[in-house]
Amino acid sequence: MSEKENNIIEEMFTAGAHFGYTKSRRHPTVKPYIFGNKNKIELFDLEKTVVLLEKAKAYATELGAKGATVLFIGGKNESQKAILRASDLLSMPYCVGRWIGGTLTNFGQIKKRVEKLVAHKQAVEKGELAKYTKWERMQMDRDNEKLERFFGGLVNLSKMPDAIFVVDTKREAIAVAEAKRKHIPVIALIGSDCDMKEITYPILGNDSSKKSIEFFTNQIVAAYEAGKKLGAEEKAKTKATVVAKE
Repeated sequence: MSEKENNIIEEMFTAGAHFGYTKSRRHPTVKPYIFGNKNKIELFDLEKTVVLLEKAKAYATELGAKGATVLFIGGKNESQKAILRASDLLSMPYCVGRWIGGTLTNFGQIKKRVEKLVAHKQAVEKGELAKYTKWERMQMDRDNEKLERFFGGLVNLSKMPDAIFVVDTKREAIAVAEAKRKHIPVIALIGSDCDMKEITYPILGNDSSKKSIEFFTNQIVAAYEAGKKLGAEEKAKTKATVVAKE
């Protein structure tokens, strides 16, 4: 194992990424990745986790090079901060609340609601609501508060995402199922209670610790940013070649 991988393993250990759940909660597909247990809590083999992480990072780098859209999903409290930070850094759509069924499988209707939310925001900024009565504006505000709560994170999602990043696929089972139906690749941080076979790029680690979630999410963000930089450099080289030929 390389020095780089050893360093990542040390970082994972410090973040508590090696903790799974009890054996009774373990999904059968995860068994080969269990190293042992401590106080009835199963521990992941981080040497195997780092291999999975590197595969996921390589794919994230490919996505970054293409400027692909990644939808970040993590509704439980422990993951919300990391998901919001990732989406902010990459200017990507996100979902940190309850997943709305049909977000991917009925994207046309969801897009209309998002467009309605955007139109309302623009109208407020331009002062176009002054023509309505106080009661009408109050009703509009109530409607759009609901839209903001459910769809505010999807404002950047103008088309179907090229991939999704999920924290805890058991909790976000509906989102994962919809992605599979639409043939959208899934990168996911999963605990020992999740089905690995559901995920294109699974990363086995502690999915209930803020530090662990932040670590893995940051790794994917950094890989995407690295790919984005490579993509920009490649475009610059291509452009320079074309100009030289002219």
